[in-house]
Amino acid sequence: MRVLMLAQSYAPIVGGVERMVEDLSLELSRRGHQVSVATLRQPSGEPVPEREAVAVHTLGSMVHRVPAIKLDAERRHAPPLPDPQTVFDLRRLLRSERPDVVHAHNWLANSYLPLDRRSGPALALSMHDYGLVCATKRFLNRGSDCTGPRIGKCVRCAGDFYGHLKGTGVALGTRLVEPRLRRAVDVFLPVSTAVRDRCGVGEGELHRVVPNFIGELPPPVEEDPRLDPLPAEPFVLYFGDVTIDKGGGQLIEAYRALEDPPPLVVVGRCYLKEMEEVPGVLVLGRMPHRLAIEVLRRSLFTVVPSLLPETFGLAALETAAAGKPIVASRIGGLTDVVVDGETGLLVLPGSRDDLAAAMRRLLDDEGLRARMGEAARRRAAEFSADAVVPRFEEAYELALAARKSRTSASSAS
Repeated sequence: MRVLMLAQSYAPIVGGVERMVEDLSLELSRRGHQVSVATLRQPSGEPVPEREAVAVHTLGSMVHRVPAIKLDAERRHAPPLPDPQTVFDLRRLLRSERPDVVHAHNWLANSYLPLDRRSGPALALSMHDYGLVCATKRFLNRGSDCTGPRIGKCVRCAGDFYGHLKGTGVALGTRLVEPRLRRAVDVFLPVSTAVRDRCGVGEGELHRVVPNFIGELPPPVEEDPRLDPLPAEPFVLYFGDVTIDKGGGQLIEAYRALEDPPPLVVVGRCYLKEMEEVPGVLVLGRMPHRLAIEVLRRSLFTVVPSLLPETFGLAALETAAAGKPIVASRIGGLTDVVVDGETGLLVLPGSRDDLAAAMRRLLDDEGLRARMGEAARRRAAEFSADAVVPRFEEAYELALAARKSRTSASSAS
């Protein structure tokens, strides 16, 4: 099968979606499929043209030439409406690649819509976030789980997030393109039940919940100077960006409430300066993935106190694969990964007391940590490439059958 992946950014850009698209492309190629990737041209440099027979093609963007639009220094993001330059480049690529399936992963799908034809390739859409219905993609409104999209509320929320002018455009664009995208997609692939339900993907739309998968963790790192600051004593780990939305404030309060706690190590960008001033907290900042996993291996357990309805929770899955328990918020896709009381502890989002109590429980019970860690490792096996990638292949077959059926119905009418 010939598969064209559409992803707004790709390796060497670092991120959960980027890793997922790369891993999936490589796994499909190893299974005999002909896979190529189309991605936006990035300011940080071009991706590797080919790896293990997966060709990578870059696309231009007219939107990013507009002076009024503030650009991310690291990566380009696809807009919620078709970008004329991206559409033009995609048209040429489709003629040369002639895919059976176009597998889109984010708003880059919107620039494919003008090229979608009933007799063309089937269209699958992986939903890694809430971008189908939410302009900020987070489904968070004023610090709380959103109750659902409404145009006035979305414009205000997007304005707070992006700035008034850009936010208004993004909110309106998201609302305008949604009906067309729902009509064009042959199979929706939300990464969790949370994404499916909040985006309103119903029984009338062909869909399968297909989670992210995890390959082999990188091998242990014995020595690296960047690991030297780690405490010699046992420690708790938070890895990811430290923000209000990610529960950084509650984590600070819960940690302060613990009596004689071990060190708390933070791996990731820290946007809360208060975190760096808390006694016992060590902020290491961003680290290469292999080093972050090594820190994870050396930890007691990890903490994910998010206020956001996380779409999946890759940190939770990596924690499980490393054989460590986790304390996580009972919200969003985290509940698809963490089995409460078996592989970790789920807590009420935003509750300092609940978070502190769960941390204390794991700190005080070495046997519980060991049992949960082993159960977590078994749980992670359910998200292996061998378990998940065949589900993508099945979804492609469903999409091809759906496209064929819709083409036949259109011809008959």
